[in-house]
Amino acid sequence: MKTKVCEMLSIDLPIFAFSHCRDVVAEVSRAGGMGVLGVSGFTPEQLEQELTWIDEHIDGKPYAVDILIPNKYAASGNPTEKRRPELPAENQLFLKKLCDDAGIAPLPETEVERMVSEYMDRLHMTPESAEELIEVALRHPLVKLVVNALGTPPKEKVRELQARGVKVGSLVGRLDHAKAQVEAGVDLLVAQGSEAGGHTGTITSMVLWPQVVDAVAPIPVLAAGGIGRGRQMAAALAMGADGIWCGSIWLGTDKSELTPEMKARLFAARSEEAIQSRAMTGKPCRMLRSKFTDAFEQPGAPKPLAMPLQTLSVFEARARIERARASDFLTHPVGQIVGDMHGETTVKEIFYDLLSDFLDSAERLATLVASLE
Repeated sequence: MKTKVCEMLSIDLPIFAFSHCRDVVAEVSRAGGMGVLGVSGFTPEQLEQELTWIDEHIDGKPYAVDILIPNKYAASGNPTEKRRPELPAENQLFLKKLCDDAGIAPLPETEVERMVSEYMDRLHMTPESAEELIEVALRHPLVKLVVNALGTPPKEKVRELQARGVKVGSLVGRLDHAKAQVEAGVDLLVAQGSEAGGHTGTITSMVLWPQVVDAVAPIPVLAAGGIGRGRQMAAALAMGADGIWCGSIWLGTDKSELTPEMKARLFAARSEEAIQSRAMTGKPCRMLRSKFTDAFEQPGAPKPLAMPLQTLSVFEARARIERARASDFLTHPVGQIVGDMHGETTVKEIFYDLLSDFLDSAERLATLVASLE
């Protein structure tokens, strides 16, 4: 299946798998697609270890990294000092009360500062901190694509990456965003409908995909948002996309980084429980509804802070929730495809099911076309 992105990146199948798990990245690339590692949660040292491991387990296949470089964000102090910024007392008291009222035990006092400090080291949501991770990625020749998940990368950074043999992509959720990316000189776009997990816009995939494809041609477009079956892949390619970008479906695999409790929540969820909320990062993020997200919708709840301050603000509360395994409060970014995730599977099974369903859909369309003759 040789689409433009397959030829551009020397891969066999136009299936891109976003994951924070290195095992998923390696398996997908070995299967002929392209694994994409979400790197914003790593320190430069941790990322070096992860990419080295991938290099050793990917059989020489290419892979990609995905990073967050938002256009709009709040200053969180000197990025070189990694000091904890001053957070509004109202927000912190609200989160403490939420956990206390639910009987969720506090973190041990001796561990709080250490945990926060380690988390600060892993938090990369500003251009300055993201640059550190990009430099690490560029030391690994099998990284053939860098994708920015928020905002438009600077033209000079795009040209620098391209000069070093790396293609550049960006996620977009609106037509004007797509045009700005074209002006920046990116090599490909990921048109992400609002059904997707994580940071999304409000336009659905069926509307957004063909809009972006038409607007940026001949730049190749990957379709994202609500893709978990081969028939959705067939629909995306039929609308002009050159490949698909999936994230949520890998969360339910045996290689996923999620805890058993979090996986159980996903497998029990309905599609309508994947909601948009600013509770986790301060930006609209589609995530699993829980008592944690509900709390921010109640009268009197504090307004979520700007990125990355909101992420820092909720860290301790989320750490308490996860340590206590308080299932009703657990949440994680996930798309509306969660309603089709009913039990643990493997990367190989997902690949097989995607391609099998895709071929069935293609044959059905071919039969319908033939009936018109």
